[in-house]
Parts: sequence; C-alpha cells; structure tokens
Amino acid sequence: MKFVVCMENTSLGDFSTDDLTLGRLYEVVEEIDSRGMLRIVDDSGEDYLYPAQLFEPIEIRDSMAERLHSLFKT
Repeated sequence: MKFVVCMENTSLGDFSTDDLTLGRLYEVVEEIDSRGMLRIVDDSGEDYLYPAQLFEPIEIRDSMAERLHSLFKT
C-alpha cells in the first residue's frame, strides 16, 4: 500500500483538481509510472487518474498503512 499527500491542487489542462484537498492523505490505488499518473480515490469517493506531480509520497509503517486502508474503505 502506498500513500501520498496532495501538495498542489491547481488544474493542469484536462485534469480538474476540484476534488483534491491540499495537505490531505490519499491512498494510491494504481501507479502508472510510464505516464507519470496515480489513480487515487479523491474527495468525491470515486477513483480517478491524476498527475503524480500533484502529490508527495510518504512512508508509513505497514501496520498503520493497513489501518488507514481499512478506514479509507468505509
């Protein structure tokens, strides 16, 4: 499980960032390195692709990552 923090929420071309909150923690559902994209569940509750440059990855212990994953599912 990988988590990121939103560090920028200015729109980038075709990508609306209306459903991102600065400083909020998001779980990465899928990482597409070849395109520099992350699929996350945003504030709308749906998963969408966003440019990875909007986020900063953070290190979280496995036990905490599992607990966060469970919380995000509810």
